[in-house]
Amino acid sequence: MNGAREKRIILVVASLASFLVPYTVSSLNVALPAISGSFGIDAVTLGWVTSAYLLTAAICIVPFGKLADMYGRKRFFLLGNVLFAIGSLLAAISWSGGIIITARVIQALGGAMVFSTSIAIVTSVFPPGERGRAIGIITATVYAGLSLGPFIGGVLTYNIGWPAIFLVNIPLALLVIVLTVLFIPGEWTGGGEQHFDLAGAALYSVMLFGCIYGLTLLPTCSGILWVVSGLIVLALFIWWELRVPAPMVEISLFRKRPVFLFSNIAALINYAMVFAVGFLLSLYLQYNRGIDAETTGLILLAQPVVQMIVSPAAGHLSDRVEPRILATAGMAITTAGLGVLMLLSPTTPVVIIIAGLLILGLGYGLFSSPNTNAIMSSVEVRYLGLASSMVATMRAIGQMISLAIAMLVFSAVIGTVRITPGVYPELQQSVNIAFAVFFILGLIGIAASYARGSVREHP
Repeated sequence: MNGAREKRIILVVASLASFLVPYTVSSLNVALPAISGSFGIDAVTLGWVTSAYLLTAAICIVPFGKLADMYGRKRFFLLGNVLFAIGSLLAAISWSGGIIITARVIQALGGAMVFSTSIAIVTSVFPPGERGRAIGIITATVYAGLSLGPFIGGVLTYNIGWPAIFLVNIPLALLVIVLTVLFIPGEWTGGGEQHFDLAGAALYSVMLFGCIYGLTLLPTCSGILWVVSGLIVLALFIWWELRVPAPMVEISLFRKRPVFLFSNIAALINYAMVFAVGFLLSLYLQYNRGIDAETTGLILLAQPVVQMIVSPAAGHLSDRVEPRILATAGMAITTAGLGVLMLLSPTTPVVIIIAGLLILGLGYGLFSSPNTNAIMSSVEVRYLGLASSMVATMRAIGQMISLAIAMLVFSAVIGTVRITPGVYPELQQSVNIAFAVFFILGLIGIAASYARGSVREHP
């Protein structure tokens, strides 16, 4: 699979698959008030409609990436799309909050398989001189999903109902499956030792669940206990991985490759400070400002449209310009956009909100592709599966942390009550506090991004 035609086919299929998940997530943000009305669930439980997906994906991406390296990335890529379609169907016909959360877990299993393999497959067939551009195109399709999601989701929710958001996924997933089966005959494996670190996978899963689930329960005592327990298991996981002959995660990459370490940290922070923006603004615009779901989707469209335009150019440029420079500039611009949004009030002109989203989109688009290129280019070929999994894992964990911060603020300021006009002032306060926290994270992220060093010092 080295010819130009084969590369194009692989890129198209990987890009289509990469469109599905962000489309669902961004469109779902607009539909959350409607889902709450259908099932009568409070704000914190409502957050789990999104969080259940992110937590499951975060736990499964790295183990699935390892298994895909062993048994075939194409095989896992296909299975992931099948599961995502099944989860979408179940979500569409859900009859309770518990069922839709279960459906999101099934979607997450499929999404974890897709994202743990798609970047690795593309990186396997595109050489370093072409890799940034290919990654930029995939990133652009992710942002296309984010761009179209709020608009399509708003239109569907307003005119048909929120289940239609999930039904749209099914034909797209089937198209990816057909194209993969008919036009991609090859298979990719990492080679080497065919051994799965089951104990390491178990420790990794328990560690992530404890830390991330605990974050959603803070500041309660049980939340603190979950986080502390997760950190203890993290220490045990690192101890185990340093001693097992065939570890699930090659810890030495983080110790010996500053580019790999700090690029992953920067990605984690970037997603943690940006992902909940759509969730928060959707609630703010529809509740505090009384704007309908369709118009809300149009307003939220501003950020991902800019990201979609900027990311391919940024990825292509990162093949020639040091990724640290581009990514750090992107992180700084993103932080500036959050600075605008943390000043929102019940009377902020919509044009100011859109301006903040445009700045945010510019920074996010400038950061993401070069940062991913830095991660994938800082490791040897045999670690591409792990690197691809870490890219997706940092995305999922960062997104989960972002929502956990928002849910923590909601719990502290609003409590576990339904959002009614009586709590609109507290909702406004929660939005402002959350954006202030994300702004501070951005300042930390700028330092982490710059500290990575030069990717061209490594193979």
